[in-house]
Amino acid sequence: MGSILLNIIYAVHIAASIGIILFILLHAGRGGGISGLFSGMVETFDGSGIVEKNLDRITIILGVVFAITTITLFILL
Repeated sequence: MGSILLNIIYAVHIAASIGIILFILLHAGRGGGISGLFSGMVETFDGSGIVEKNLDRITIILGVVFAITTITLFILL
């Protein structure tokens, strides 16, 4: 049973790691970034695009999942 749980945590950890890398690369840098291609001219009241806000949210969620799985793996191993 413990081995199955450990394998699931490993899989979630690897998925979160790859997701963080991909979503950070999608973020806009100084020149607009890849996220500017998807958002077009749609902007929210504070000047950032809707797609950029969603990228922020997803990146934060993936970061929290990564942190939780890292701590869990540290405790279990």
